[in-house]
Amino acid sequence: MTEPRKFGRPSTDTEAITLRLPREAIQVIDDLRRQEPDLPTRPEMIRRLLDPILGRNGSN
Repeated sequence: MTEPRKFGRPSTDTEAITLRLPREAIQVIDDLRRQEPDLPTRPEMIRRLLDPILGRNGSN
């Protein structure tokens, strides 16, 4: 017998947060996003900005 197929997103060790930022900060993030060759999403750009501060290499 085969295992039933699982649907939905794979589980990860993350937690969603809601963050309010001044419009000026969002504009800076959007400007930085547009400089990236792959145009990351806002959440991805924020992760990329935080990774060096948190001492991570960006692969996690």
